[in-house]
Amino acid sequence: MQPVMSIAELHRFLENDFPQLAGSSHAMTVTALEPGRATLQLLTGTPHLRPGGTVSGPTLFALADVAAYVAILAHIGPVALAVTTNLSINFLRKADPGLVTAQATIMKLGKRLAVLEIAIEGPDGELAAHAVATYSIPPR
Repeated sequence: MQPVMSIAELHRFLENDFPQLAGSSHAMTVTALEPGRATLQLLTGTPHLRPGGTVSGPTLFALADVAAYVAILAHIGPVALAVTTNLSINFLRKADPGLVTAQATIMKLGKRLAVLEIAIEGPDGELAAHAVATYSIPPR
């Protein structure tokens, strides 16, 4: 399955429909689109850290959720009302502050549901978290 939106189109969509993400410390950047995949990056720092200096679970969870959303939209078009119905995440090792990368891979893209797997790597390139998400897609 080929993407139907470009990286620039995805960024414009997120800026318009999710202005809380744009230009803030939570600004996530779509860095790659491939058939069935999307990659996002987030430059983490002080606002994203938990005590002890590691990237917080809520930050990694949000990155996984947005990565899944972007992967779906890249392949079905700008459907703002596609929503998360389930997201399960396993934190595997600490992620130090710096550039954190999430790659979302579509496992199933149906008419009403999408299931994705998200791998999150810390700045060191090591797998920090693994998530599985299910999204509900509204009728088109």
